Amino acid sequence: MYRSLIVSILVTLVGTAVSMFLSSLMAYGLSRQELKGRRTLMFLVVFTMLFSGGMIPTFIVVKTLGLLDTYWSLILPVAINAFNLIILKNFFQNIPASLEESAKMDGCNDLGIFFKIVLPLSLPAIATISLFYAVTYWNTYMTAILYLNDSVKWPIQVLLRQIVIVSSGMQGDMSDMGSSTPPPDQTIKMAVIVVATIPVLLVYPFIQKHFNKGALLGSVKG
Repeated sequence: MYRSLIVSILVTLVGTAVSMFLSSLMAYGLSRQELKGRRTLMFLVVFTMLFSGGMIPTFIVVKTLGLLDTYWSLILPVAINAFNLIILKNFFQNIPASLEESAKMDGCNDLGIFFKIVLPLSLPAIATISLFYAVTYWNTYMTAILYLNDSVKWPIQVLLRQIVIVSSGMQGDMSDMGSSTPPPDQTIKMAVIVVATIPVLLVYPFIQKHFNKGALLGSVKG
């Protein structure tokens, strides 16, 4: 249990950092009107929201890249979420262009503008999307089932599911034997729910004000 908990925490922290780095850079590029091929790239982003590559092709790609049975298989295939990317892009577009023009006049390049001006002004959106990504990685289940063969590397969600399955089987066996004291199956399920949700509940109050503001502002302008 403790190892699976550590795995989930590490995957959540590293995955959120990787996803935010890639998503914010791509969103900033797509928010620039002068970017060539911007409309084509946005079409491809929206297209992935409607049609996925499929489970088998994705598995083949992960296997070809040598990511099977590694923790990176839980992160890289879902590193950029199209919905989160669009929210960040819309938020970046709302930042006044005059700020960037002033920075360029002072000799600041595009990366400097991004890290010194855009990101500090986008903390509500950053906090919101970080929470979205963190919850996604914390609830990692299907990708772990598909790509991890070693049970030692399972995240907490897969382990909790196995506990529920085992407890349900024990309850059925004891019921067949006529035992009057079957295992508390419902109690175990409720405990699993608590373990799975408490970390998110502990983090949410600290970023609630940023979450509300970022979710609204990121959806104002398309």
